[in-house]
Amino acid sequence: MNETVDKAIGSIDLSQNKPLNEIVYEGIRSAIIKGLIPVGERINEKEYASRMNISRTPIRDSLRRVEKEGLVEYIPRYGVVVKKISVANAEEIYQIRKSLDVLATKNAMKLMKEEDFNEMERLLKETDQANEQNDINKVVHYFSEFNEMIYRFSQMPLLESIVLRLREYLMRFRDISLSGEQRRQKALDEHWLIFNMMKSQQYEEIVPVIEEHLDYSKKFVIAEMIRIQEESKDVPSERK
Repeated sequence: MNETVDKAIGSIDLSQNKPLNEIVYEGIRSAIIKGLIPVGERINEKEYASRMNISRTPIRDSLRRVEKEGLVEYIPRYGVVVKKISVANAEEIYQIRKSLDVLATKNAMKLMKEEDFNEMERLLKETDQANEQNDINKVVHYFSEFNEMIYRFSQMPLLESIVLRLREYLMRFRDISLSGEQRRQKALDEHWLIFNMMKSQQYEEIVPVIEEHLDYSKKFVIAEMIRIQEESKDVPSERK
């Protein structure tokens, strides 16, 4: 039994009330982004269809969609494999995110009510507590909630969906890079600073703070990407 295929299929919930094509696409995409299907792994259309007891068409359509997104590539006489995310890709994603995060934060500041700021403050206090308990998984989860909260309060749903997809590409690297205590504490301090500046309506002063926050995150994510890529060079290729 292929353990990678087991993990990937295990993440696909076929009982959802959605079209099968959409369920399979979202499941395969999520499995790639989360690293359940590792870089360089071949995705065998026939094997996935057989193991999921469905036709090959939804698998084929899903692979075409994730190929357009740059998550996989077709290699002649070998098949479809998961692509690695390049450092250049990460640089571009962070460059885009700077502009979009600033836009969303400024819009949220204008629209947020007192109860919204109270909700954000409660989340940061819970993050403080989780960090003190060294509960890394919970801290990472709360960090994501903080970012999602800003986009929700910005009331810009299209912008929110764009940024969510950008963030997903780097999720596995970001989560690993946040395992360091110093890195987590700095990120948390920056979240508190952003919150306080939002609350006091510091529209122009907050821009360099957001940019510096993302630059610091980028540094750790790229360092993690390079480390993983260097390690992968020492692993013998399984391609025939």
